[in-house]
Parts: sequence; C-alpha cells; structure tokens
Amino acid sequence: MSEFEKHSAEAKQKWGETAAYKEYEQKSKNYSEEKRSELVAEMDAIFAEFSLCLKGGETPASPNAQALVKKLRDHISENYYNCSDEILSGLGKMYTADERFRNNINRHAEGTAEFVSKAIEAFCVEG
Repeated sequence: MSEFEKHSAEAKQKWGETAAYKEYEQKSKNYSEEKRSELVAEMDAIFAEFSLCLKGGETPASPNAQALVKKLRDHISENYYNCSDEILSGLGKMYTADERFRNNINRHAEGTAEFVSKAIEAFCVEG
C-alpha cells in the first residue's frame, strides 16, 4: 500500500462521515495522478512561501502571512472541500500535532509548521 493509500484510508476512517469528506470524494473522484501531484506541489509551494515569511522575520499575523493563509484556504476549498474557519483551525493544529505533517512542512525551514499554525490561528481569530 502506498503512502497516499495509507493516508487516504486513515482520512476516510477519521472523517468519512463528514460533509467535507463527502465533498472531497465528489470533487477528487476523477482527478488523475498528474492532477493529484500538481495539487500537492501547489500546496507545498504555499508552505515554502510561509517559510520565506518566517526566514524574513515576519510575524504570523503579518499581512504576507495572512495572505498566505487565505491562499491556502482557497486552494483547499477550490480543490478538495469548503475549508471553513473551523476546519482551517483544525488543520493548523494538526500541522504541529501530527509529526508527519510537521516534518513535511518543516522541510522548508525548521519552525515553519509552528509559524503556519500560528498564522492560521491569527487568521481565524481575525476572520
């Protein structure tokens, strides 16, 4: 079983009965492997942009970081499911709590996952 298949099975087990998961299934059912790879690369590029904010000394509440949170939310909403503030907040927490996400995001720069999580928290409070 590939990593994608493992993560897909885990996601279905955790969230399979939610409206967001059902919307994800509907939107993504016809995605090719190329499209899936493209979407993953786009999301990874957003995390790379967050790392540039971090390296540049910006705060999670800075205009640039907040614009990136909106870009991340829009990417998720357009391609997977409606990413409400509640869902976005949960994702932000998961990015630091789950070491798989944390390690993947921190590939760009140590501390990026924490920065993204705090930026999302600020976005959802202000939103």
